[in-house]
Amino acid sequence: MAGIYFHIPFCKQACYYCDFHFSTSLKKKDELLQCLVKELKMRKGEFQNKTVETIYFGGGTPSLLTVEELQLLLDAVYENFRVVDSPEITLEANPDDLTSEKMEALSASPVNRLSIGIQSFFDEDLKGMNRAHNALEAKQALEMATQLFDNITIDLIYGIPNMDLQRWDQNLQMAFDFGVQHISSYALTVEPKTALDSFVKKGTYPPVDEALALEHFNHLMERTRAEGFVHYEISNFGKPGFYSKHNTSYWQGKPYLGIGPSAHSFNGPTRSWNVSNNATYIKFIEKNELPSTIEKLSVEDQYNEYVMTGLRTIWGVSLEKIERDFGPQFKAYILQAAEPHLEQGVLAFSSEGENNLHTTSNGKFLADGIASDLFCVS
Repeated sequence: MAGIYFHIPFCKQACYYCDFHFSTSLKKKDELLQCLVKELKMRKGEFQNKTVETIYFGGGTPSLLTVEELQLLLDAVYENFRVVDSPEITLEANPDDLTSEKMEALSASPVNRLSIGIQSFFDEDLKGMNRAHNALEAKQALEMATQLFDNITIDLIYGIPNMDLQRWDQNLQMAFDFGVQHISSYALTVEPKTALDSFVKKGTYPPVDEALALEHFNHLMERTRAEGFVHYEISNFGKPGFYSKHNTSYWQGKPYLGIGPSAHSFNGPTRSWNVSNNATYIKFIEKNELPSTIEKLSVEDQYNEYVMTGLRTIWGVSLEKIERDFGPQFKAYILQAAEPHLEQGVLAFSSEGENNLHTTSNGKFLADGIASDLFCVS
């Protein structure tokens, strides 16, 4: 099984914290959509022996596209690839795009999973992040979405300066009250070269407080667990049967094609990424050339990638898989490197025996740092 990701690089306005590739100009939208279709055709040979199980529209803001434009891209997938009977088709959407007319049209389309970028139910937080929607629009969008869609996930951001634990708890409670089955939640991060990075350096925005983020994260784990969510990946919480199939395929090392400017692809031994410039992307595709950089992954790279993604999930990393796919020396290496983390109680073996390593509750917030300690650097 495999997945296809579309990067739709358009936004109404720039969120201060975002470092993804996007443009606030829609001038080249029609040209770019045709190039997405063309890139699919050019790359259909890469999935010759695979079946597409998931399709994901990310960005940017894919909900800026009309349902007809989304259908154009879906038709191109079906024309060029084998697709399972009932694929998971996810659309990332901003609340301000989800009018009643748009929601009705989406519910009648093949899109069967909505990922709504709520981020916060409070105007103070939304204004501070320069989100395009307000708190009322967030609630109205969820009210309509829960009437029309069975599979909804929302994004929430924690660790926002001046957001106390009470307000963070109210955010979570509102999500639970709407009955959403999945929550993706991320700490506010100051990425280099973003507007937020500039504001923090100038002193016009408070610096991120790691202690506050950890407090919010621990509360998030406690509240979601009490509501019946499974913390199946560091930033993802789903009710049973509502895990993101597409994102889970990333963490489990399944192949995927990334279509569009800045989109990444992976097939095991190689990864690639497209140029992060709309005009350059269009120019290459129109010349029948792929605007991508390809990296061949060494055995060490593949091992490191597996450890990085595996430790973020409830499934952890399989020592049996490491020995089988990378060699016994890698199994011996990870066991030795893991010893201090086992002693500190941030790593543990699975209850079934010493075949899987996973992070404990105390180790989840530190997962990326723990993984880097287990990397093999030649």
